Amino acid sequence: MSKLLEIALGIITSIGGFLDVGAIATAAEAGSSFKFQLIWAILLGTVCVIFLVEMSGRLAAVSKHSLASAMRERFGFNFYILPLVAEIIVDFLILGAEIGGVCIALQLVTGISFQWWALPVAFTVWLLLWKGNFSIIENGVSFLGLVTLGFVVATFKLRPDLPSLGSGAIPTLPQQDITHYLFIAVSILGALISPYLFYFYSSGAIEDKWDESHLNINRAVAGLGMGFGSVVSLGVLIVAALVLNPRGIQVDSYEQAALILTQTFGYWGFILFAASLGIVCFGAALEVNLDTAYIVAQAFGWNWGENLHPQEAARFSSVYTIFVFLAALLMVFGIDPLQLTLFSMALTAVILPVVITPFLVLMNDQEYVGNYRNGWISNSVIIFTIALAFVLAIVAIPLEILGG
Repeated sequence: MSKLLEIALGIITSIGGFLDVGAIATAAEAGSSFKFQLIWAILLGTVCVIFLVEMSGRLAAVSKHSLASAMRERFGFNFYILPLVAEIIVDFLILGAEIGGVCIALQLVTGISFQWWALPVAFTVWLLLWKGNFSIIENGVSFLGLVTLGFVVATFKLRPDLPSLGSGAIPTLPQQDITHYLFIAVSILGALISPYLFYFYSSGAIEDKWDESHLNINRAVAGLGMGFGSVVSLGVLIVAALVLNPRGIQVDSYEQAALILTQTFGYWGFILFAASLGIVCFGAALEVNLDTAYIVAQAFGWNWGENLHPQEAARFSSVYTIFVFLAALLMVFGIDPLQLTLFSMALTAVILPVVITPFLVLMNDQEYVGNYRNGWISNSVIIFTIALAFVLAIVAIPLEILGG
């Protein structure tokens, strides 16, 4: 029974933790601009992330290494420095975007400019990390993220045409704005196949002291949790397609995105959107900030762990303290949160190859995973994802310039 409860808890927190500012922004823009045509990108990204998250958890449970520490040990620090620096830069931008998402949610409710909220939000993120533990970060905020199921409810109430939804699962180019279409597709994949998920998930498995007995839990959480989270992301796209696209409204700001639930829920739909945006971005800000502290501490062999008192892991705590306030300055200086989000998602696609390629070696190395090495299906998915990652890395910045 305890294992079933652990699986249920993991699935629920994965639903709340799957969505972040990138998933909401890219799905809303995709639906408003291209209706159902980019459903395939969410489905493809979900399949890839399910396999990679499962591998991250399996690696941690069997080897007792997080992904970052395994990469450093297996390939050496000189190799690991490249993905480390790349991930720190992307985490910094994503953290700024997540803080921006919370600030925009507060602006929508209060009318006070998002810039004024940046430092208070950053302080709240820091305080919860400083005073809390991993269970609070993993479960507490993620439970609140279930408010995003409102997008799924709205989808059913709006009664989308099923054949049209099905056609969106097959990649097809639009008749116009092809560059923008490809840019949003790359951004969706960057948002879903986000490296911080793998680093954070494997570090969390170490914090929770997983072993081989947790492998079935890991499979269930990775598959069902990420799958249900993807359903919410699809809900955002579908509702945006049905509400905004017919009116010719493209999501160029979060104020426009806030309209997508009003047709179904009226004024309370506006409040529900603001609550969803604020909660998922706050939860993601906690995870991204903690992820940065994890990978830096693991790179240099410092004491690390959210369950440790800050004095027991002083350098680890210093990283997330400095990082969150520096990221908040991006909002203080008035950088547009939505544009920062889309740029960050495209840049995430650029760094995917250096993060995903080591999976192929680590998950087939008997010294790390023993008899739990990848089968041919998992290896095929990794190889496909690596090829996809290289394509995304090549086209992301040109598409950013031409169609972003």
